[in-house]
Amino acid sequence: MECIECYSEENRITPLLEPRNCLENHKQYICGTCGRCICIDKDEKRNVQRWNFPFKSLEIAKLYLRTADFSMKKPCGVYEITNSKGRKSYKIFADVADLKTYLDKNKDKSCEFMQPVYMKDKYQDFSYTKVKFLDKEEIEQYISEQEKLE
Repeated sequence: MECIECYSEENRITPLLEPRNCLENHKQYICGTCGRCICIDKDEKRNVQRWNFPFKSLEIAKLYLRTADFSMKKPCGVYEITNSKGRKSYKIFADVADLKTYLDKNKDKSCEFMQPVYMKDKYQDFSYTKVKFLDKEEIEQYISEQEKLE
């Protein structure tokens, strides 16, 4: 069943890449409902939030959507982007204006329908949410719980 707060069906699915490194070195959004950690840190090289990266699939983009919603304090959307070679990716934007700005800067990319393929109806705050760097004990517990599910 999908978590009402972070939209995931698996409460230990993230981080997807180098989980230990991410949990140790990046600020995490901790879902107050299911306890899932989602990287909410900024990529210093690109000067963007990690949720603003392109994702390989809608399912992966949905795993990071809550951090965008939380950062923007409104429902953001996942958009299907196609490059000039026909390759699809999924990006999160706060609104269609941000999508248009992105497309204006990236002439080799398009969005066929100019509307999100996934978006929540409204933004909601949750009282037990935390955004912080995890301590060593929290990291070890989370990694242990994640490994049990593999």
